[in-house]
Order: sequence, then structure tokens, then C-alpha cells
Amino acid sequence: MRALQLKSFRSDPELVDLPEPEPGPGQVVVKVGGAGACHSDLHVMREFAEGMAPWGPPFVIGHEAAGWVHQVGEHVRGLEPGEPVAVYGLIGCGRCKPCAAGAENFCVHGMEGPPGIGFGVDGAMAEYLLVDDPRRLVPIGDLDPVDAAPLTDAGLTPYRAVKRVLPKLTPGSHAVVIGAGGLGHLAIQILDALTPATVIAVDTREPALTLATEVGAASTVLASDAAAAAVIDATNGAKAEVVLDFVGAASTLALGAAVVRAGADLIVVGAAAGNIGWNFYALPYEVNLTTSFWGTLPELHEVIALARQGLIKPHVQRFGLKEAMHAYELMEQGKLSGRAVIVP
Repeated sequence: MRALQLKSFRSDPELVDLPEPEPGPGQVVVKVGGAGACHSDLHVMREFAEGMAPWGPPFVIGHEAAGWVHQVGEHVRGLEPGEPVAVYGLIGCGRCKPCAAGAENFCVHGMEGPPGIGFGVDGAMAEYLLVDDPRRLVPIGDLDPVDAAPLTDAGLTPYRAVKRVLPKLTPGSHAVVIGAGGLGHLAIQILDALTPATVIAVDTREPALTLATEVGAASTVLASDAAAAAVIDATNGAKAEVVLDFVGAASTLALGAAVVRAGADLIVVGAAAGNIGWNFYALPYEVNLTTSFWGTLPELHEVIALARQGLIKPHVQRFGLKEAMHAYELMEQGKLSGRAVIVP
């Protein structure tokens, strides 16, 4: 089968021929219908080095996957070839208390080995994907696998962040989404689907703000030195109850800090590793400054349900396997709209 394999850190993955995987007992092979491209992939390609993690190349990249059951191994029940599924990408130990609850994102042993498909073990940018545990397969019904694939991270991650702050997003409240890209444009839809909050989107790119308006943002602000004032003006001076930062750079953290009101939540989802100075007076009283990481398996079932009800839909650009690196180049240049999905 054709696959996009990372052979060494700090290099580009290569299109190679690999043997088609065969399922062992309790395993499932999925025929990949779509594999989402993520900034995390670029981070692994460009910034990881040998010894930084207890796993490494070679492996097939891609942690967002959906497709059809192709083959099932011995002892697998309830799955039939041809059934459309999405793949929960995280791989926990399967034994600790968080894993027992479907929260592999909090696995006690999660960083002792490959944390998910496309990170140390073969991922989704291939014609076929081996899944070790059928519990990680979520039925998608009549959803297009190309649309379903980004939901496993780009949809699941903002869903978890929004779900955590639902009590604060009451009628008359405001939510600010910083970064209206692959995750941000889905966050806007999730906010609209689950809350009555007024959504304000911020981005450095005009096309991203256009997409933000199309998917439900009430107003948009172009990132600049005047962005904080513009966001506050959009809240009629009240400031925001929730800020979701899908960038995580120093500048976006500063923006978030400038536009939150007392008792608000500032949730950093983006992994740009920016810093923010903090002391008792750095933020309004009782602002929660926190991170949010991926999501749980039960939450992925909920995200898929939202999509099947027509309440959220990723905006995708399709690329073949041969075009995958071009998709990542466009991502680095900020020229993608929504999510790039590789279609083997």
C-alpha cells in the first residue's frame, strides 16, 4: 500500500510502499477514506529530535482518520467489513482509571510510549490503518469519511474545551475564538450549536475571518495592535466570559488576557508555547487560565452525533497522498482554509 512515512525527525515524510496490514486477534484494519493534516504533524516533523520522546521514526503520520472497516481479526464482534467508522486517535495503556473511562488523553502511562496513531506508530496517511482495539472505532453512519476524519481531533478538541465552560455561556454572554483555522472554525460551530453566546472570531487572515462569518461568528476582528479594543467593543464593553486560544503564542495570550472579564475562563488550546506573566493582579479576579488537550472517546461519540445531526461540518480541502506535502506547505504559509484532508 502507499503511505506517507516519516523516516527521521527534522525531515519531510516520504511516499513509500508498505505491506498492507493484517489484523491479529482483537484488531481491525480500516480502509482509510480521509486523514486530516494537523499542525501537530508539522511540530513532530520539524521540531522533534532523537531522544526527545520514548518513541520515534519510522512511522506513517496522520492522527485524524475515518474510513470503512476492511478486515477484522479473531474475537472481534459487532463490526462488519464496509461499516463506516471514525478512529479515536489516542492510545492509552488501557488499564488505568482514566483509560477505563475512555479518557486516554489523561492516561497515567500515556507519555511512556507512543501516545496515538501517527506518533510513533503507523497513522492514517496510508491506504489502510491497523487499529489495535475496536472500542476506538466510532460509527459515523452516512457521514462522508472525508468530513468525519477532522472531527476526531479538530472537532473533538474544541468540543471538549467548550463543554467544560457551558455553565458560563448563558444568554447575553460572549465567547472569543482566537484562530479561525482547522480547530477554530469548528469551535465556532460548536459554540453556536451548544450555547446562546455571541461568538467573536479573531485571526490574522481575512479569508479565515470570512470563513468564521460563514460558519456562525457574529463578528470578526483582524489581529492587530487594536484587536483588544475591537473585541471589547464587540462585547459592548462587557468583555468575554470565555476565550478559546487556538494559537497559544505570546501575542494571543496577551490578547486573551486583555479581553476577559472577572470570573471568566481563558483556555489555551494552541501549542505555540507562548508565555504570559502572571501574578495576583495579572488577570481580572478569579479568571481561570488553563489548557485543554484533545478529548475523550465518549466525547468523540458526541461530536459525531452533532455532525450527523447537521449541526457542525468541517470545511475541508482535499488532497491526494502525492499532494500531502503540498498541503503541509500551504499550512505553514497560512494559506489553508479550514482543514486539509488527505484522501488516499
